[in-house]
This record gives sequence, C-alpha cells and structure tokens, in this order.
Amino acid sequence: MKIGIFCSANDNIEQVYFQRTAELGRWCAENGHSIVFGGCNMGLMGCVAESFSLIPGKGALIGIVPRIIERGGRMSEHLTVHIPCDNLSDRKDLLLAQSDVVVALPGGIGTLDEVFTVAAAHTIGYHQKPIILYNINGFWNTLIALLDDLQQRRMIRGRWTDYLRVANTFDELKNMLNS
Repeated sequence: MKIGIFCSANDNIEQVYFQRTAELGRWCAENGHSIVFGGCNMGLMGCVAESFSLIPGKGALIGIVPRIIERGGRMSEHLTVHIPCDNLSDRKDLLLAQSDVVVALPGGIGTLDEVFTVAAAHTIGYHQKPIILYNINGFWNTLIALLDDLQQRRMIRGRWTDYLRVANTFDELKNMLNS
C-alpha cells in the first residue's frame, strides 16, 4: 500500500508528535508499505523519512518535492523515489495520485490545505481514497469540533465522517490502514 502522509515541517513542536510519527514510519517499513510525502528533511516530514529508512526490506519512500524546497537544501536524503514539482498545488495533485490512502499527522496551514483539498475532491467524487486524521494527543480535536459545527449548521452535505476518519490511537490507525 502507498500511504500518503501530510504533516508539519516544523522542528519546534511537542516531542509526542515525533514519537508517534517515528512509530508510523517504522510500521510502514516493517509491513512493506510505501510512504508518499512532501520530501522535506525537517519536522515530522524528516522524522517519518528517517524512521522509515532505518528498516530494511521496505517499500519506497516517495518524495513529492517542490523545486523551491530542493533549491533551499531541505530535501530529505532518504528518498528512494524523487518526484519534483513546480508548486504546492502540483504537490497535492501528485501526492493524491500516488497514494492509496492519506494520513494527516499534526501540522499547520500547509497540512490543513492538503487535508481540505483532498477531502473536497472526495466530496465531489474525484476519488474515493480514505483520509485519516491521526489525532495524536488530541491534536485534531478543535478541527473535529469545527467540522461537527459545520455539519450541524448543514454546511456539509451528509456527514463529514463520510470523507474524513479519525484515529485517536496508533492501534486505531493501523486497523483503519489494514481495512
């Protein structure tokens, strides 16, 4: 399976996010899954790449890397497949095309942009790929509350949980990925 990962490229965040991200990277490698991600060597992106690369006999580590990140010297040295792109819109399109499922780890504006672009495409019918919010340490709780409020106000057709799933623990995430 090719697991797309959206996440932070910031280093100055809570350590629990790095611990859970490393756990996911190792699990993907140990189970022969490939990871498709933004290809950066910083923050949780760098963490997932490094933890994945430490396990032999794995799938591929596929980086969809905007040229501006390459020029800035922030591309991960662990990539087994490097797919350059021009901008963040291209990166989102390529990441979705390369992935069977998408997992959103803690992140900021870029991660939110990625989650909502992919979720909106799902609602319209461009794809049927699962999108999972990995709710490490309750990180996504305020977003979940916002989505519940939007649904209550009938701003979302149907249920938002038809497009986004929530995994509160690593075991829940593994079960969702294995189903």
